[in-house]
Amino acid sequence: MTEPLWTGAAIAEATGGRPVGAMPPSIGGVSIDTRSLEAGDVFFAIRGDRVDGHQFLRPAIAAGAALLVVSKEKLPALGALPVPLLVVDDVLKAMERLAIAARARAQARIVAVTGSVGKTTTKEALRHALGAEGSVHASAASFNNHWGVPLSLARLPADTRFAVFEIGMNHPDEIRPLVKLVRPHVAIVTLIAPAHLGHFENLRAITRAKGEIFEGLTAGGTAVINADDPESAALSQIARAAGVTRITTFGEAPGADYRLTGYAPLDEGSHATALIDGTAVEFQLPSGGRHLVQNTLAVLGASDLLGADVSLAAAALSSWRAGTGRGARHSLAIGSGQLTLIDESYNANPASMRAALGLLGSTRPGTGGRRIALLGDMLELGSFSRDLHEALAEPVMEAGCDLALLAGAEMRTLYLALRERGVEAQWFATAGELEESLSGHLRPGDVVMAKASKSIGFSRLVESLVARLGSPAATSDASPRPNSMAQDA
Repeated sequence: MTEPLWTGAAIAEATGGRPVGAMPPSIGGVSIDTRSLEAGDVFFAIRGDRVDGHQFLRPAIAAGAALLVVSKEKLPALGALPVPLLVVDDVLKAMERLAIAARARAQARIVAVTGSVGKTTTKEALRHALGAEGSVHASAASFNNHWGVPLSLARLPADTRFAVFEIGMNHPDEIRPLVKLVRPHVAIVTLIAPAHLGHFENLRAITRAKGEIFEGLTAGGTAVINADDPESAALSQIARAAGVTRITTFGEAPGADYRLTGYAPLDEGSHATALIDGTAVEFQLPSGGRHLVQNTLAVLGASDLLGADVSLAAAALSSWRAGTGRGARHSLAIGSGQLTLIDESYNANPASMRAALGLLGSTRPGTGGRRIALLGDMLELGSFSRDLHEALAEPVMEAGCDLALLAGAEMRTLYLALRERGVEAQWFATAGELEESLSGHLRPGDVVMAKASKSIGFSRLVESLVARLGSPAATSDASPRPNSMAQDA
């Protein structure tokens, strides 16, 4: 018989809540969202930015919640409810206390991931690679903030072998309290880039904020840093100041502990060779892009540090695909032929834009086809926005783009820069206007790449294009993606 995730009594003890009614002997899961709640779960009625979970107690009961965690101040207005309650001073704080209890009982070897680019992708690759050897618990979607991390930790089964947590931030001092809950054995920083730069003084301030992840490492824990990142030296210094005694690196730089020694793009995916702490490893990814291969170096290095078999982890990566909007390819029918659509629409910042344009540049068009970049605004760049959009002209040209179709107020700066350099480009005020004109620009053999910040709406543009033109040979990832607050780019 499978052991329950929690008992009601254990949750009461961990949270310090006051029981009202008989505590259930078995709790199967932890939920804050009635849309995904399953029968037998405990429901934490946390108060979010837009909604208060106490408004959803009846739907939680209808969905089969076995226990409700509610705020003491809300209790008088709740009336009689047909399921047991735990009454607490603060529901979010109670969930954090349950997360602490989960970490205290955990047998898992734990890795935490942050960075300006590639957090969720690296976390999912770790989930897949480590799963070749043992049970893995990992954050759902991009549950990487002040409620997502404790929720993910509270869901950690006691006997899981490996656990992977993503930790994000928009401001300083956001990672620090979260990583001290997780207390990982390994902490990865994928890359420092000017994401959310509007909230920071400069790039070094972002480095300091990301470096907070090292403060939560367990005694003897290991930092894993991108050797190709110009901020790697600063991150190493931050890690040492946090008391970290083992610092490892990944990338192409000579001397990297987990070093890429060979890379070849394929029609579908990539082939790579690497040295992982001196051991030669060969692997293949179904998803394309040099940036994905580089992140998998951190995955293989972390697997080694956690005690997993690196050869098994590398072999497992051959069946792993990056998530929706992160490089999935679709072959779409147009006229008498086909075009290739590369969906990079999940999110965008300057570093991920460059990586996506590099992927476009490495993809060969068909006969008579062209490379076309569909680019939308990168958000949260503050006073740096104009310069960073204009700077994309160089990677657009390096990618050999024949046509750039741009949408959004900030992209007008790039439009003007490209026109000055003789690159064919058109600018549209919105993603909707770009979409309306798109059919007239496409022809058989084209390779089209779409990327923008999430709220610009390029995911809808991609969905519309796939629905309209059909997808006879889609290679996109079909794995489900739960509700999330996504910060990954």
